[in-house]
Order: sequence, then structure tokens, then C-alpha cells
Amino acid sequence: MNKLNQHFLKARVWTDVRGQDLVEYSLMSGFVALAASAIIPGISVSVSKIFSSVASTMHISAQQS
Repeated sequence: MNKLNQHFLKARVWTDVRGQDLVEYSLMSGFVALAASAIIPGISVSVSKIFSSVASTMHISAQQS
């Protein structure tokens, strides 16, 4: 019965689309930040720091999982 529950859970995860909007908005805001840093060189340092911070946070959380 445990394996059957795991298969149902996996099927529900693959068909769940509730987080799709959040991912799309996150990607769009990242692209806007990259475009703005390419156009306005003064903010490129701060955008780079933000992306580095996000990358290190994601790396730490991936190691804890």
C-alpha cells in the first residue's frame, strides 16, 4: 500500500500547476533585472549581489534537503 501511495503522490505533484504563476513571475523579474543591469551599468553591481545571494541561499537549502 505504501508504494501505491507514493505513485499517487508523484502523479499529483506532476499534475499540480498551482506554483506555475510564481515561477513565471520569478523568471520574468529575473529577465527584467538582467536587462536593466545591461542597460544601466550603475545597477549591475547590486543586481549581481542579489543574484549571488539568491544562488547561495538555494545552494544551502538544497544541501539541507
